[in-house]
Amino acid sequence: MGKLESTIKAEIQRLAKREIRATFVPLRREVRSMRLKLSGLSRGILSLNRMTKELHLEEAKPKLETTPEEVKASRLTPDRIRGLRKKLGISMRELGVLTGSSLSAVLSWEKGKFKPRGEKKAALVALRKLKKREVRKMLTEKVDKKPERTRKSRAKKTRRMNLSKKRR
Repeated sequence: MGKLESTIKAEIQRLAKREIRATFVPLRREVRSMRLKLSGLSRGILSLNRMTKELHLEEAKPKLETTPEEVKASRLTPDRIRGLRKKLGISMRELGVLTGSSLSAVLSWEKGKFKPRGEKKAALVALRKLKKREVRKMLTEKVDKKPERTRKSRAKKTRRMNLSKKRR
């Protein structure tokens, strides 16, 4: 009698496993295809986020306009660049923000190591035409548009700093 019970029990277990397998195999396939779709969608979102970030950076660039003739005719010496900055009452960093360049570039222009070219020169020529109030207004708009760092990017930076400390 005991052998019959164990045989029936084993057969029931085998059939139950078979039924479960028959139910779950299609579900596994569906889950796999959904995961593939999800990864494709997340890649798409990442590329869209990248594009929006680039658009925000383009919007953050100054909309200073001047004619190519004015740019070509202008002579920007280190003293004139420094004088323009002093006249507008802005720092080197703020001048860099307005022209879309770095602090070190502005420093190099004022020292005479390099001359501004292209868009940067055009921006400096256009800044000549502006008054202090207009420049201040542009700077406040740029600071307001500046995207704040997210918690995730701060965590990445902290992680990098911790890794560099461990290597020392």
